[in-house]
Amino acid sequence: MTRLLRRLCLQAVLSYLLAAPLQAGTPTADLVDSLARVAPGLDRQVLRHAVAAMQCAVNHGADQAQRLAVIDYSQPSTVRRLWIFDLQRKQLVLRDLVAHGRLSGENHANRFSNVVGSFQSSLGLFRAAESYRGKHGYSLRLDGLEPGVNDRARERAIVIHGAEYVDPRLADSQGRIGRSLGCPAVRPEVARLVVDQLKEGQFVFAWYPDRRWLQNSAYLNCQPQQVAAVLGR
Repeated sequence: MTRLLRRLCLQAVLSYLLAAPLQAGTPTADLVDSLARVAPGLDRQVLRHAVAAMQCAVNHGADQAQRLAVIDYSQPSTVRRLWIFDLQRKQLVLRDLVAHGRLSGENHANRFSNVVGSFQSSLGLFRAAESYRGKHGYSLRLDGLEPGVNDRARERAIVIHGAEYVDPRLADSQGRIGRSLGCPAVRPEVARLVVDQLKEGQFVFAWYPDRRWLQNSAYLNCQPQQVAAVLGR
């Protein structure tokens, strides 16, 4: 009985986090409305959480960004599940494919990690940092902002880079695109655009309806003390 009640309570909290509406007329709600109009393929609840997490960071010490990238890992890898928004113009810059980690799943990702060597993707809010040239060419380092969720991204070398295996033609032969070692890899044809649009402080938000993350994320639940501690303010 105790386990059943606990499970029901967790389900209720999850449903609230997914469905709780933003108050109409607020800056966050207005931004969600504007971005939703230019990205009809992006689930509005995913977009709402992305914007709310970003605004929580900004409201508690993070510098304002010009662009926001959203990755919806609840969608299969064969779907264009990466969106990049221009926040000032409220325009969609790009929608394209993005890979997940090889141990996160096959076509659908459902396992996520913050552990070095896990070969899994990470969830949550990131800040894109510096661009560099490495073994994958022109790439972008990411700093995870969520303790215990993605804050080892730099240590894990979780970066945005181009990869030949991010190819929709692979879906015909193997039922999915290729997978990374945990990086959100993109098609080589768009890698430079993605890096240039996001480098030097733009936000990246990776989503999946993971119950534990939804309940405990300092940004989704906007816990000022935790956010301020991470941002060093």
